[in-house]
Amino acid sequence: MYCVSTARTDVELLQVEQIAINVHDVDRAVKFYRDVLGLPFLFQVPQMAFFQCGEVRLMLGIPSEPEFDHPSSTIYFRVADIEAAHPDSSSGSRAPQTICAPRG
Repeated sequence: MYCVSTARTDVELLQVEQIAINVHDVDRAVKFYRDVLGLPFLFQVPQMAFFQCGEVRLMLGIPSEPEFDHPSSTIYFRVADIEAAHPDSSSGSRAPQTICAPRG
């Protein structure tokens, strides 16, 4: 499944900032990413762990809801102006919408 936002088309994406990866056992995933792959471990909080991979941060986490438990990743982009990229709907701007479609 892939998703696109209909909110803005003029937002400049600067770089990938973070990638979220679903896991079911955070401690086991930490051992793999740290001990097998050798990625620099940043920190761990309940149900999440963070690693550095070059300039990109990896977030390993247990899905918060069943509908988010799928074999996919979420990519977070850095933008030049987060306020312009995601306008406050209370200011009268159109709230962003996300459209998802199955792959294939």
